[in-house]
Amino acid sequence: MTLDFQITPVDIEAFQSVLTLAPEALASAHAKVLDVDEHPGYPCRVSLIEAKVGEQVLVLPYNHHDVDSPYRASGPVFVRLNAQTHLPAINEIPEVVQHRLLSLRAYNSEHIMIDAIVIPGRELKAAIETMFAREQVNYLHIHNANPGCFSCAVQRVNHKQ
Repeated sequence: MTLDFQITPVDIEAFQSVLTLAPEALASAHAKVLDVDEHPGYPCRVSLIEAKVGEQVLVLPYNHHDVDSPYRASGPVFVRLNAQTHLPAINEIPEVVQHRLLSLRAYNSEHIMIDAIVIPGRELKAAIETMFAREQVNYLHIHNANPGCFSCAVQRVNHKQ
């Protein structure tokens, strides 16, 4: 039996207040606009695509695991300035994670990490299915393994009969 999943980006709404700041006010939000100078290299957490050379991205801290748990976490993310939230199809693996070395982290319903592996992005689908085969795994987080930054989340898809 195949276990369906949904990769979820960060909603652009999480960044609206910072995206409208004047450049001189970005520093107080610990944010900075960068010119994209290589591709790949600036994976947008909202659109789940790589920013193209010549685009601009906002880099800022994001509380990607805002939970009451010892595993509460935040870190830097890139957001393309004109990004729109893109929700991939059920079981779709976005290209932005396919070519990276990834850390896949499994959490239970109490937001405690109960498993983690490092895998090439091309093996992500099989790893997601293996982790979700364990009933106690509630959700997953995908991080870029080398820099350690959060990429996106993965939720189970429950089909109603």
